[in-house]
Amino acid sequence: MKTAKQIYTNIDEYIATFPDDVQKVLQKIRSTIRKAAPKAEETISYQIPTFKLNGYLIYFAGYQKHVSVYPAPRGEKEFKKELAAYKGGKGTVQFPLDKPVPYELISRLVKYRAKKNLERVKVETTKKREASHG
Repeated sequence: MKTAKQIYTNIDEYIATFPDDVQKVLQKIRSTIRKAAPKAEETISYQIPTFKLNGYLIYFAGYQKHVSVYPAPRGEKEFKKELAAYKGGKGTVQFPLDKPVPYELISRLVKYRAKKNLERVKVETTKKREASHG
């Protein structure tokens, strides 16, 4: 298992620190994210796997009894009911390792976040343009 002082330079290093069964789940989450957002860039942020696309897109992490994905739009109508079935904080969702991981839900979360990031970038670009023409 990983140690608190471990420094990761890429997602492969991070995943390699877990037992084989957890590695398989983490790799499947990674490939699910890649399929949902093929242009996203892989990185490590806060010492966990991160994908960036028009800003930070999604993070995921492994733990002893669950895997987490965040940010999770718990307050959004289209996800509220489904995400309520899982533990987690305001913006996180925990998928227990002793139950099937809902990869299709993760894919929809990634696509939702990619759409929101793109909308945010468009708004910021418009505001900058308007400010420069002030």
